[in-house]
Amino acid sequence: MRHINQIKILAEQGDAEGQSNLGLMYRKGQGVPQDNKAAVKWWTRAAKQRYAKAQFFLGVMYFHGLGVPNDYFAAEKWWARAAKQGHAKAQCNLGVMYFQGIGIPQDYSAAMKWYTRAAEQGFAEAWFNLGWMYDSRQGFPQDYAAAFKCYIRAAEQGDARAQCNLGFMYANGHGVPQDYKAALKWWTLAAEQGNVMAQFNLGFMYYNGHGVPQDNKAALKWLTLAAEQGYDPAQSNLKFMYVRQRTRISTGL
Repeated sequence: MRHINQIKILAEQGDAEGQSNLGLMYRKGQGVPQDNKAAVKWWTRAAKQRYAKAQFFLGVMYFHGLGVPNDYFAAEKWWARAAKQGHAKAQCNLGVMYFQGIGIPQDYSAAMKWYTRAAEQGFAEAWFNLGWMYDSRQGFPQDYAAAFKCYIRAAEQGDARAQCNLGFMYANGHGVPQDYKAALKWWTLAAEQGNVMAQFNLGFMYYNGHGVPQDNKAALKWLTLAAEQGYDPAQSNLKFMYVRQRTRISTGL
């Protein structure tokens, strides 16, 4: 309790870090009642003192309409201020806004600029987003080699989406020599984190014996996990597997 009181005293005295911490406490309901409006109040005070963390959090609140009305213009304003101070998450989020044209005109060059700044700080999500820009031909010519370099940086930090996309690249020989073992490795890492596409692709690999010994048990495991997340192709393939199994059993009698 003393720690909470100390934070409150610092915040009330105008300390930006204390204000930001108090805002986080209200947002999470840690030591105080959960209160989004109170979080916005304290983050606004800190943000006006150019405290980057508070500017970032304030942008999140405006973007999602938490404690304040949804306001993309305000979200962009606060993220831009934090981004200019080097806040990697704000830089990445600003990139997303430009990439998708959320509340601001779509601008792929601006998206690339902010993704790159965040990636240069090692931010995995920014590396993934850069990879997707090269991979998807959105805003720039398709460049599998560049996409691979970006994905691997994110994948090595545990980003499941990047791991899944690396699996695709290895399975299809996009930017790298085709290598089913490498595809299996990256899809397994992503699938174990719950990535539905990786789970489905693993199931497909095992069912068809692509790069691995054919294994209905492993196929069933991964397709079931994907189906339980509501992924329609996995559900359809599961039905097909069960029909095939029943047919074989019936024919074998």
